[in-house]
Amino acid sequence: MEMHYSSNENVNNALFFLIFVFMLVIILAKIKLRRTSAPIPPGPFSWPVIGNLLQLRSNPHIKLKNMAQTYGPIMSLRLGARLVVVGLSPKAASEILKTHDSILSARHLSYTHPSSSPKLNKFAIGFAKECNEHWKNLRSICRVGLFSARAVQSQVKIREKNVANLVKYLHTKEGEVVDMSDLIFKLTLNTMGNILFSMDLFEFGPEENHSPGAQLKVLIAKFINLLASPNLADIFPILRRWDIQGKQKMAKDIHEKMFTIWNQTLKERREKKNIIREDFLDTLLDIGFNDDQINHLLLELLLAGTDTTKIIIIWALSNLIKNKNEMYKVRVELQTNIGDKILEESDIMVLPYLQACVKETIRMHPPIPFLLPHRATETCNVMNFTIPKGSQVLVNTWAMANDPSIWDDPSSYRPERFLDSGIDFKGNNFEFVPFGLGRRMCPGLPMAFAQVQYVVVCLVNTFNWFVPRDNDLDELDMEEVYHLAMRKKNPLEVIPRAVNQWIDIMKIGE
Repeated sequence: MEMHYSSNENVNNALFFLIFVFMLVIILAKIKLRRTSAPIPPGPFSWPVIGNLLQLRSNPHIKLKNMAQTYGPIMSLRLGARLVVVGLSPKAASEILKTHDSILSARHLSYTHPSSSPKLNKFAIGFAKECNEHWKNLRSICRVGLFSARAVQSQVKIREKNVANLVKYLHTKEGEVVDMSDLIFKLTLNTMGNILFSMDLFEFGPEENHSPGAQLKVLIAKFINLLASPNLADIFPILRRWDIQGKQKMAKDIHEKMFTIWNQTLKERREKKNIIREDFLDTLLDIGFNDDQINHLLLELLLAGTDTTKIIIIWALSNLIKNKNEMYKVRVELQTNIGDKILEESDIMVLPYLQACVKETIRMHPPIPFLLPHRATETCNVMNFTIPKGSQVLVNTWAMANDPSIWDDPSSYRPERFLDSGIDFKGNNFEFVPFGLGRRMCPGLPMAFAQVQYVVVCLVNTFNWFVPRDNDLDELDMEEVYHLAMRKKNPLEVIPRAVNQWIDIMKIGE
């Protein structure tokens, strides 16, 4: 009996020893792993539950740039339960957007956005969660049908005609205050409406409030405001299954109302297949896309092709109006290289100073300061720091654009810095990536850049611009506001007066 007890005791001691050794090995392994694996990027103290939310309530692009002086060119913070990694230097941008592009090219989406739904995400391009084969196929269709050199060239007459319509309308408003922010938005909507489904969404003039674009304009504003307001489900993932704020329902309702604007066109096009418009809708119908696919894809392209384009045009025109010397140089270049002939989009190629003015505008006012949010599909190492799987990853292009170690006197408008510099925004210079890089680089860049330059040069060539109440042009308001994009806080309200009265406006765009 005594021997039996002693035997059990020996067995228990042996098991305890083995368990102790096993636990010791695990603890030592974790200690070693912590010593050998890179830490996550440094960042400010985050409060329990809410993280760093209170520190980023307004102007996050500026606040993160200031934080980088303490924490370095790559840093991290928490927004509720979500880890967010931010790159703020060319080196960080290079590693995030190029070196680790395959791992960091997934998309982080707000749960407000309808594309966060797996059912709808398969119709998305820019908001597709993964760069899978389906996404590649959609992107290829859009590249060939909309963004290739051949496609962009085929759209020239559409862009020229819409600019001509705006110029003609402005001639009727000479000497009056006009809201150029509103007019440029209508111009870009009309251009994309014509390219996508051959529809004028707006008519400039007294009938514009009765045009289909009037409703679309209101719906777009509501949708942007909805996305810009915080969704608790983004901060606390446990709430994802409940739409407690009703934001997903509101976003879905807005989308459905937007679809009705071109649904009749879609229905007629399906019923009369022999009518060929040679627009992108015809391309999608020929491929065999169903109505859901077409509606969501057209809407994403329409929004992407109007908002950022409008923002860049408004900032470019504002900068030239405010900076008289640069405006004068553009006009001298126009007179020297173009002369008295009617401006065409192809003339942009011989206007390097104008191109430099647009590039400088994009540097100073990057339209999407953080690009669209990326997400890590796997854990990776960036600049000797660990980026855990599932992290949201941002690149603060605004911080780089305002870094004096990268740009000489970055707060000054100096287009000359882009003359003969070789710097562009097509992915060759990591200090200047306002449209992204790699798999997620904006595919519509060729189309948008062509339109931006042509609109700006036509408005500069045709009108002198004055500030209301006889204020000096130097006093033109240039205040920014971050609202998903880098917007002009107040509308650009100016007075146009024709420069070249002799121009036969009716010939523009023909």
